[in-house]
Amino acid sequence: MSNKTAVHFGAGNIGRGFVAQFLHASGYEVIFADVNDDIIAELQAADSYHVHEVGENSKSSVVDNFRAINSRTHEADVVAAIASAEVVTTAVGARILQFIAPVIAKGLDSRHKDAPKLTVIACENALGGTDILAEHVRKHAPAHNAVFANCAIDRIVPEQDGGLDVTIESFFEWVVDRTPFRGRDGTGTTPDIYGITWVDDLAPYIERKLFTVNTAHAAAAYHGIDRGWVSIREALATPELQAEVRAALAETKALMVAKHEFDADEQQAYIEKTLVRISNPHLPDTCERVGRNPMRKLSRNERFIGPAAELAERGMPAWDLLNAVGAALRFDVPGDEESVQLQELLSSGLPADELAVAITGVEPDHPLFPHLVEVIQLRLNR
Repeated sequence: MSNKTAVHFGAGNIGRGFVAQFLHASGYEVIFADVNDDIIAELQAADSYHVHEVGENSKSSVVDNFRAINSRTHEADVVAAIASAEVVTTAVGARILQFIAPVIAKGLDSRHKDAPKLTVIACENALGGTDILAEHVRKHAPAHNAVFANCAIDRIVPEQDGGLDVTIESFFEWVVDRTPFRGRDGTGTTPDIYGITWVDDLAPYIERKLFTVNTAHAAAAYHGIDRGWVSIREALATPELQAEVRAALAETKALMVAKHEFDADEQQAYIEKTLVRISNPHLPDTCERVGRNPMRKLSRNERFIGPAAELAERGMPAWDLLNAVGAALRFDVPGDEESVQLQELLSSGLPADELAVAITGVEPDHPLFPHLVEVIQLRLNR
């Protein structure tokens, strides 16, 4: 048994199949914390589960040496685990971070005064996810005895049929900011965690992933469902639709090259790899699932509006990103709460300029704003 422990919040597919898999490979005992009664019960009853990686390098691995705690009914046990852990990670969704922050704060308060600083990494699909968590934690405790490090994660996990085993793509990227670990003298030791690439400037990697992988995935989903396709793979097999996705990625590529000085050929290779990944026949995914939560995906710093706004600020075109926004505005899936919210807004009678602010958060004086109003007006006139 390992004498190193890591507390991981979120026992879903990303938590079990990505983060916990790598923590396990690094020699940590993983302590899952979740509020889902069923999945906690399954983990408590199991000695191990399998992670099946599919793609160019398919393989399977076993994850064992873990425990599971229901953080709603046994909060004190989670607090005790954090008090003695080396690492805390999360994969719960950015909106849930505020709810787990008080538990983390209690755990920090319970740590021995001579204990090493706790490493905290929020593995969320959000810009500055760990900063968001740290802000919430500090509302409840000073958190001076922890190091909060932002990260960028990239790994596709499709919907699963149930059970603890996880099928996941073989490609992954887990990039973590090294700078919080440095002391005043500029030196410091990062924790030994398999799979992490430590960098001094995280922003280019976060934006490259968000504005390439997430943009491509969502654009394929919205254009696909708009045309009646069910799967991402069959949507991207359509030349006209793939051309629309590629056109949006050409715009985000222009931004990545101009802003972060990525090599143009390197960024194009990243685009080609992305299109292969999201078309992986071993990871079938539906346009409806990928398109869920359109309000979040149309928000100010997300995969369409974020790069389009920066392109507009630079005087560069963003028409194909706006074309994807138009498709997203037509995403009408009654089973998705944000889709219902979006369609109710669009049918509320509000003028297009007010809707543009409400949906995207872009202000009226921004150079992208009149183009957004035009796209929304087209949706209202249909």
